[in-house]
Amino acid sequence: MDKYDKIVELGRRRGFFWPSSEIYGGVAGFLDFGPMGTLLKRNIERRWREIFIHRHHGLVYEIETPVIMPAKVFEASGHVESFTDVIVECLQCHKRFRADHLILEQVGEVNGIEGMTTEELDALISKKGVRCPDCLGQLSKISKFNLLFRTNIGPYSENVAYLRPEAAQGMFVNFKSIFNSMRERLPLGLAQIGKVARNEISPRQGPIRLREFTIMEVEFFFDPRSPNCALIDDVADVKLRLLTEDMSKSKISEPICVNVSEAIREGYIKSEWLAYFMALSTRFISELGAPVESQMFIGKPPEERAHYSAQTFDQLVKLERWGWVEVSGHAYRTDYDLSRHMQYSGQDMSVFRKFDSPRKVSVLAARPRVEAIRADHEKNTYRALSVIKGTDASALRSKLSTGPVEIEGLLIRPEHVEFFEKEVMQSGERFIPHVAEPSFGADRLTYLALECAYLERGERVVLQLPPSIAPVSISVFPLVNRDGIWEKAYDVYRDLKDYGLIVEFDDSGSIGKRYARADEIGCPFAVTVDYQSLQDDTVTVRFRDTWEQRRVQVGELRGFLQGSLSMR
Repeated sequence: MDKYDKIVELGRRRGFFWPSSEIYGGVAGFLDFGPMGTLLKRNIERRWREIFIHRHHGLVYEIETPVIMPAKVFEASGHVESFTDVIVECLQCHKRFRADHLILEQVGEVNGIEGMTTEELDALISKKGVRCPDCLGQLSKISKFNLLFRTNIGPYSENVAYLRPEAAQGMFVNFKSIFNSMRERLPLGLAQIGKVARNEISPRQGPIRLREFTIMEVEFFFDPRSPNCALIDDVADVKLRLLTEDMSKSKISEPICVNVSEAIREGYIKSEWLAYFMALSTRFISELGAPVESQMFIGKPPEERAHYSAQTFDQLVKLERWGWVEVSGHAYRTDYDLSRHMQYSGQDMSVFRKFDSPRKVSVLAARPRVEAIRADHEKNTYRALSVIKGTDASALRSKLSTGPVEIEGLLIRPEHVEFFEKEVMQSGERFIPHVAEPSFGADRLTYLALECAYLERGERVVLQLPPSIAPVSISVFPLVNRDGIWEKAYDVYRDLKDYGLIVEFDDSGSIGKRYARADEIGCPFAVTVDYQSLQDDTVTVRFRDTWEQRRVQVGELRGFLQGSLSMR
């Protein structure tokens, strides 16, 4: 068994995770977390909140939006059109697979595979003799498969909706309301932690690739004319291992190691805020147990980036079975999302930038062509004039660029409007904010923490999880269950529990077996109450990672453990 198999076995045995709906055979791409796994995952989410939200209070705010959103949201975001993967079907057993994953499994790494057309992938499958992994049957031509889960709102089939594939759109559609309620100041970050769903074609990597998972995202809005990050000096010396777009194109596989200041100065990272979040991410992933030398940021070339991104870096960590695996994505989304939602909803998503003093500026204006409107609308001419005058000229021109558009129940044609530039005195101007986005999957990070922590010491398994994320902080053991020792141990347990720590009481089996159980769930400290405890009010504290033991006064125990648990 490799480390992955051992962790899967440990996950089942100690209540971390296992396949969902297992009594009915399980469903690929869905995972159930048991008591220990849920605690570990929640601690990772809590630590992410501390780093990306709480430390930036006044700058970043957490919100919560629905998992199901109307189809129009994802038409505007581009997901209905562009959120696809390539799929191939076995002509013999009719099983379906994600084509690029199948090629990687049977051929190995292929440079630029993410940017290949379906025709190029078909040619590669034919040339390399890629077959069905189950029955060795011949494969069909490649087609595209949309990854959105579709549903309906209420009993009406026309009320189409989708389960969100990212938390981002909830933050974009709410941006203006929150911006107005938070004193209209930029920069402004919105964050969400919540469930998302992606209808993966053939997920076969356990917790690494799921159809439903928990995402942790920040959408950070800033003025593109004032793009500097006020916090950049805090991370200026953080080392980033980068494989830039140009390096990838030149087939260079070894990343360069530069600090954040160098990465910005040399133009490797376009946005200071993107660089800032990449530095925080490096620290965060290191805290989970992955050293910096096992991390790498890969710049995605244009053909491999998401449709909304001007620059993307995927943060990868090397795992034993799966090799380099993405653990976070960092995208410079520019004004794409807000502009699209403004276009599709007709709502103004811009913000106001005040000039130092009023100035004369040239603005786009729309002049209705009355005769053309009257010929089409007759009695509704006045209403059509009002619609045109009440619609932002830039938004109206954008809508009419593809032909007639319906606004407030009236069909407005390009020939109904004349656009022209005019000069006006203004105290400021409106603009669409730009966005930097760090995005993480909590489920994948939970597995990452387990693999980084997994250690075998002889025949014993020890999970050396960082104390700050361990599912159980302290285990309390009575040496024996008589002579008042059990009662003394239970008092210690209740005192620590009342203090707000996650504590487990274990009085079953030999002390050695109890230590082993605590080690396997990653519990950093075990407190044993024995006969000496009854005499001098001390207990034995055992350290998980070194197996060192120390006597501590019961009255000092809470402070001693709390100080040790705060270690990263």
